Amino acid sequence: MTQQPLRTVLVFSADDQAWIRRTPVTVPDFWRDHAVPPAKGDLVRVGGRQFPILGRVWEHDGEGPLLKLYVGDAHAPSDTTFG
Repeated sequence: MTQQPLRTVLVFSADDQAWIRRTPVTVPDFWRDHAVPPAKGDLVRVGGRQFPILGRVWEHDGEGPLLKLYVGDAHAPSDTTFG
């Protein structure tokens, strides 16, 4: 049995989608060749902004299983406090 690669789609808010369209940002395929799906609470960083994963929805289309990741509003690096 051949294991299909994990297909994920990030779902952004309308404001963040507009920001991605206006700036030259490419959203990478973060989970390509990974066997473990992301969890709620994980963070992804795109174009210097970080997005928390708020929810996950598994769907199935004609190509197989698909994991939709609903991300929260972006936080710029200056909004983030470490320590």
